[in-house]
Amino acid sequence: MRYFKIIVEKHADGYVAYPLGLKGVVVGQGNTYDEALTDARPAIWFHVETFGEVLEGESPVLEAFVAEAGVPD
Repeated sequence: MRYFKIIVEKHADGYVAYPLGLKGVVVGQGNTYDEALTDARPAIWFHVETFGEVLEGESPVLEAFVAEAGVPD
């Protein structure tokens, strides 16, 4: 089994999930965090089966962090 780090974003109209480090557009969506995460899994599987394991860069993402930075208006 292959594991991917997945970002899940909360938006006003639901949740969006996408894997880090995988080239191409792979997105899951849902009304809840779990629905978006569940929807992303078959999308990742389909992408890898169709295009192969096309990763960005030389090494897979080991950890992911979310930070906030202020910038002038």
